[in-house]
Amino acid sequence: MTFLRRSLRMVASRRPWLTIGTLVLMWSDGTSWVSGVSHTPDLNAVVAPGAILALSEQDDPAYARTRHAYGQLPLHFEANRGQTDPQVDFLARGPGYTVFLTPNQTIFSLSSESPRARQWERPGKTLGSQRTGEPQQPAVLRMMLIGANPRAKVAAMKQLAGNVNYLRGNDPSRWRTDIPTYAEVTYKDVYPKIDVVYYGNQRELEYDFLLYPGSSPDAIRLRFDGADRIGIDDHGDLLLHTTVGVVRESKPRIYQTIEGGQQPIPGRYVLLSPSLVSFAVGEYDLARPLVIDPTLVYSTYLGRGGRDRGSAIAVDASGNAYVTGHTESVEFPTDSGTFDATFNGGFEDVFVTKVDASGSGFVYSTYLGGTDADAGWGIAVDGLGSAYVIGTTGSVDFPTGSGAFDAIFNGAGDVFVTKLDADGSAVLYSTYVGGSHIDHGRAIAVDAAGNAYVTGATLSADFPMTAGAFDTSFSGHFDAFVTKLNAAGSAIVYSTYLAGTPADPLPPEAVGAFGHGIALDVAGNAYVTGPTDSPDFPTTAGAFDTTFDGAIDTFVTKLDAAGATLAYSTYLGGSSEDHAQAIAVDAAGHAYVTGFTSADFPTTPGAFATTLKGLADAFVTKLNPVGSALVYSTYLGGISSDLPSGIAVDVSGIAYVTGTTISPDFPTTQRRSIPASTASSPSPRTPSLRSSMRPARCFCMRLISAAPTLTPVKELQSTPQATRT
Repeated sequence: MTFLRRSLRMVASRRPWLTIGTLVLMWSDGTSWVSGVSHTPDLNAVVAPGAILALSEQDDPAYARTRHAYGQLPLHFEANRGQTDPQVDFLARGPGYTVFLTPNQTIFSLSSESPRARQWERPGKTLGSQRTGEPQQPAVLRMMLIGANPRAKVAAMKQLAGNVNYLRGNDPSRWRTDIPTYAEVTYKDVYPKIDVVYYGNQRELEYDFLLYPGSSPDAIRLRFDGADRIGIDDHGDLLLHTTVGVVRESKPRIYQTIEGGQQPIPGRYVLLSPSLVSFAVGEYDLARPLVIDPTLVYSTYLGRGGRDRGSAIAVDASGNAYVTGHTESVEFPTDSGTFDATFNGGFEDVFVTKVDASGSGFVYSTYLGGTDADAGWGIAVDGLGSAYVIGTTGSVDFPTGSGAFDAIFNGAGDVFVTKLDADGSAVLYSTYVGGSHIDHGRAIAVDAAGNAYVTGATLSADFPMTAGAFDTSFSGHFDAFVTKLNAAGSAIVYSTYLAGTPADPLPPEAVGAFGHGIALDVAGNAYVTGPTDSPDFPTTAGAFDTTFDGAIDTFVTKLDAAGATLAYSTYLGGSSEDHAQAIAVDAAGHAYVTGFTSADFPTTPGAFATTLKGLADAFVTKLNPVGSALVYSTYLGGISSDLPSGIAVDVSGIAYVTGTTISPDFPTTQRRSIPASTASSPSPRTPSLRSSMRPARCFCMRLISAAPTLTPVKELQSTPQATRT
């Protein structure tokens, strides 16, 4: 499965870890923008069923702010219920690391970062290209308590609301569900009359040595294995140099509690040998307990693990967020330096995490996967809180259920579609969808009856098709596909290719056609968008643009409810490269498309921006219900690159766009009230906005209720014509 692994990581490199930033809205006429972060006024109105706000790329400054917000969440220590090696009592995990706790050692598995993981690769441009080299093995750092009691009793405290589920492999008897999580773990009497307490947040691990009267700090000896070099800096911090970065142990905070207050005690680290560390402690009251509180900080590389990525998010009517992506398996490092995969399946798993509406904690985290690489790329949620996930798997034993449409792995890489129950602990259905070659699942939408509509791209000439579908013949290169699964996941209602003829000879970086986004209207028509380089991609008479315009064009296609005919299909683009990323549909059947583009993209008179400003600007385009004209079309961006990743629309026709920018002059605005039709009480946590942006910020994830806006420019004509600038 080497080719698939490389392909998965290539696609993954476009969707790094979860990003949080600034939201952008467009009024229904496309003339003015507002920006802000707040509470969603009406999630049913704003996020239609199946709508996906995908979270995407980042660069260092914005990512640092994201990591800060994420890093304040408490560490979640999972009780070991068979998901990892039995010598482990508890584990905690985050982007780029896993922490294993045992009575006499703490083990850190630290991920390396792929050089390509932070490139701004263009979706579709490198699809299917092989990446060189396998990922570097995670670094292992062991903190061993020399002379500690190997049978120290362990106690977990402060149980958290969220549970964890491991649904790995196709044998449900090996799944582990409803695993409790805790904010604090204590080992009693690791040394005589000395306890150690573990707690912290996503950025750092704190471990307090609690010394009772009659004990001595001299008993504590810490040996660090796995560090290339250990030193103490001028601030008194302990520096552990590893192959993936520097892990810092802050100067220990040492104190006694006296009359309700903390009395500081002088102290420091002592380096006894190249790998052995102890504590030097000043005078203190021997009749009172003493606390030695080091803090191990791993935020310098947090989230940069080469295989931890968040890809997409959906929001339910209560404001809970459902995130999917892929993460490293919990591979326990053995004493020999290898990794024990007995309990862990493949090296990459799909994760599905439900975050509560307040954003203060998770409801569940579920890991899906088999014995090879698995990645989640799209997610939707229904009215009952069931999550539907689509992605790509190379695992012959990916978890499937009885009665699934296809429970047998088909080829080099298959699409998977999985439906989880509201607790994330059970698979309601899970199925492969694919042929004998590589198949990528990218986006999913769900209708009111629970039917799932999926899109992506395939290299399989035998991808499952249905009689009477629009196109059942493979073109010869990557074809987009649109497939509708029934509510039980047991059968395909319809399935069709969507592509043109590939060039001959085929260029090495040819795209073919790739479904990046899918949305539904109330009649069950499916709207699909993505990039294509096919000059004869299927278009329809009377569509806005039936002529291929450049190197890569966006396509926007509306399939009828039976998947048999095209209600309309149009190109959308200029003479260079235009990559659609997402699509939404309003109640009247207008399609809203976003992506990124270069020069001479079609815009409309009076739109917010009608000229390209940077290297690659976002575009936001609204098509009329028959796909024959643009209601509005605008650039959105600054002097550098601006990459959108998601779009949604509310009942008033206001479009909500999310993505990432590295433009320091990305358009921002002063705060103002929005119309009563969409306004509600602002969140008390809403931050103030600034009228300028620093480089590498995200315009992003959270829909708003009260926001600033630019001064409106003139309104569009009632039937505007597209212009090419």
